[in-house]
Amino acid sequence: MATERYNPRALEPKWQKAWDAKKLFEADNDDPRPKYYVLEMFPYPSGRIHIGHTRNYTMGDVVARYKRAKGFNVLHPMGWDAFGMPAENAAMQNKVHPKDWTYQNIAAMREQLKVMGLSLDWAREFATCDVDYYHRQQMLFLDFVEKRLVTRKSSKVNWDPEDMTVLANEQVIDGRGWRSGALVEQRELTQWFFKITDYAQDLLDSLEGLNEWPEKVKLMQANWIGRSEGLLIRWPLATPVDGEDELEVYTTRPDTIFGASFMAVAADHPLAKKAAESNPALAKFIDEVRHMGTSVAALETAEKRGFDTGIRVVHPFDEAWTLPVYVANFVLMEYGTGAIFGCPSGDQRDLDFANRYGLPVIPVVMPEGENQGNFQIIDEAYVGDGVMINSRFLDGMKPDQAFDEVAKLLEQKTIGNRPVAERKVNFRLRDWGISRQRYWGCPIPMIHCEDCGVVPVPKADLPVRLPDDIEFDRPGNPLDRHPTWRHVKCPQCGKDARRETDTMDTFVDSSWYFARFTAPWANDPTDPKAATEWLPVDQYIGGIEHAILHLLYSRFFTRAMRETGHVDLAEPFRGLFTQGMVVHETYRVGSGSNSRWLAPSEVRLEDVDGNRRAIEIATGEEAVIGPLEKMSKSKKNTVSPEEITDGYGADTARWFMLSDSPPERDVEWTDEGAAGAHRFIQRIWRLVSTAAESLAGIQPAAAREGEAGTVSKAAHKALKSVGEDIEKLAFNRAIARIYELANALTTPLNEAAEGKADPALKAACRQAVDILVHLIAPVMPHLAEECWQTLGGTDLVAERPWPVYDPSLVVDSEIVLPVQVNGKKRGDLTIARDADQGAVEKAVLALDFVQKALEGKAPRKVIIVPQRIVNVVA
Repeated sequence: MATERYNPRALEPKWQKAWDAKKLFEADNDDPRPKYYVLEMFPYPSGRIHIGHTRNYTMGDVVARYKRAKGFNVLHPMGWDAFGMPAENAAMQNKVHPKDWTYQNIAAMREQLKVMGLSLDWAREFATCDVDYYHRQQMLFLDFVEKRLVTRKSSKVNWDPEDMTVLANEQVIDGRGWRSGALVEQRELTQWFFKITDYAQDLLDSLEGLNEWPEKVKLMQANWIGRSEGLLIRWPLATPVDGEDELEVYTTRPDTIFGASFMAVAADHPLAKKAAESNPALAKFIDEVRHMGTSVAALETAEKRGFDTGIRVVHPFDEAWTLPVYVANFVLMEYGTGAIFGCPSGDQRDLDFANRYGLPVIPVVMPEGENQGNFQIIDEAYVGDGVMINSRFLDGMKPDQAFDEVAKLLEQKTIGNRPVAERKVNFRLRDWGISRQRYWGCPIPMIHCEDCGVVPVPKADLPVRLPDDIEFDRPGNPLDRHPTWRHVKCPQCGKDARRETDTMDTFVDSSWYFARFTAPWANDPTDPKAATEWLPVDQYIGGIEHAILHLLYSRFFTRAMRETGHVDLAEPFRGLFTQGMVVHETYRVGSGSNSRWLAPSEVRLEDVDGNRRAIEIATGEEAVIGPLEKMSKSKKNTVSPEEITDGYGADTARWFMLSDSPPERDVEWTDEGAAGAHRFIQRIWRLVSTAAESLAGIQPAAAREGEAGTVSKAAHKALKSVGEDIEKLAFNRAIARIYELANALTTPLNEAAEGKADPALKAACRQAVDILVHLIAPVMPHLAEECWQTLGGTDLVAERPWPVYDPSLVVDSEIVLPVQVNGKKRGDLTIARDADQGAVEKAVLALDFVQKALEGKAPRKVIIVPQRIVNVVA
């Protein structure tokens, strides 16, 4: 009879070596079993695995182990999203080469992941900075060029003059670079773009078919694509400006045209530039606008400012009505035509602007039933539906009717033999700019020749390798300063030329890695046969923060790869699951500029009269306990997976990560929770190891009667439920079922260990404990293996099939019916499931609480809803 405690530090490495020795997790493309591909979003090699990674990868691992046991050929690979600015920053700060920094981090993180006991196919591992990988990415780029899916054009970008690189909108904070703090400039740069807009409608329409994606993610993508139906209206200029005689405006609300009180154009609009040539004050204003962030958040929070150009436009329905044209800081050249007409009564932004500059506010849509004499707009725009007012011939119409009427009339009017307006579909989505002015990225395989223009590098000359001998002694792109790398002969004319020194956006690297995993040894980017057999990914798991860019870019890439013959599908991911974050409360001592954040390991938690206190261990000072927040290095509320695995083992971390809350919700990491998970592991070990000797040599068999029958029913019900829950990714529910089964088996297994069980109970207990071991295996694989070996198993649980439940044992022979009297529940009736209505009525009327309610009288009626409820009408 085993009495020793389970020792994860000694036993977990033993089972990891056993799995590796048999190469259990290496997928074979030629395996005839049905294929199943599960993938978690691969990590950036920062050097440390955090607890959020642990939760993410454990979820994928549970699915992989379960599907493997269910008879699937499972592909569960791991790689590294390895290019990016952090490596260059480390190179500048620590005088280390980005390649060395990256590969050192990969080595450290690989070992951390292996400690978690993940069933990963390490034979397919790659990093996106591997030459083999970015070589194939360059091949894809050239194929996209050939299919005209790549373009090179001038675009306005956020330029950090200190770091000398382009910043994404999200990296501009209060007008300054997120890293350098320098004032950001708006610059026109010629850049490379992927023509994702060619697929805008398809990307939108196809969302409907993604039935296994969260609705929230699909809505976020739909909003990002931003399809709108509107009207392109040409507004005549009252006086032409340098040959320009009209201003084009795209609007989705032409019905509000009689509420227009101003026009606004972007700072980069041609009309603004022409007006600024003779107006220094306007030129200064435009320069100020260019230093403002262009993200949606920046535009929404910035003060609405404008500058009257002095230019006026003529209203399309009234030649005597002119409106001023402003340059405004909230209008972007990238959206629509870079010009709007402002209707203050129907748009809050326009109303704020109009109130600031004393412009008219004309209500044009009023709620139905409202008194027009009392309806006015002062500080809050009306954006709801209703009826048209103050709109001449549109009065009384609904807004959608007015839309059609305005469109019809303006399509009939002409300016210079062209209609004043035309219906148009517009998309918020813009082409994907992939140029980055940095070293640590995939080189763009193009060459600039003065005679031939921009020409592709021949595929035979690929890969274009990053040079190793670079210097980070000053800001900017080291490739621009390299003495030899950028100089090359033109492949067409043979004359001196120069390489493209921009590298690709790192989102490119992660937009097709899932396809490369299907055959990472292939000479081409993919092996089309393998890609067809494995894709789409059956279950993709990652954070909601990637709902738009990464997932949308991957959907585009798959379509582009289909056009170039690399894959034969459009959607890369069949099922998508976005897990919640791991959160932890914060601890802070001091105040103001002297305040400090403390790590959980630096505080001691106390309970004083029911109040929790946090005490800094080093000083004894009481810390303020803050709210639960996403773990972050800046607030030090992080927990290293190694802290858990060193103390409790990997299975404890895996179990707790999945047991505490539904996987789509945030999970609060607590030491108490981890300790509780570890106690359960010890409990399972005691249950199994204590009974193992008495169950040795016992043939497993199910029972249907008596205590043995109760054991078998509990085991088979758990087996059915856990399988269904894992299929639904309801891991916390699966774990709750395992807890229930452990509770149900405690007494009978102890009886077996003490020699008190009859043969039927022993056989039922043996089968039930076998089932228990298999149920815990996806979540706690090391413990499952040790338990199986203790029970006499000679093979590995990781290679055993999932048990099959007996349908006759999962159906209850009894049912519990709620019993109401006059519609109010008074109690329950437990009765045989197959009892007829006469037997149910007789049993109900015999219940004490029913007799008491009837007060000795016969009921007027007994209503029985079979197997649902009984209502006695007194």
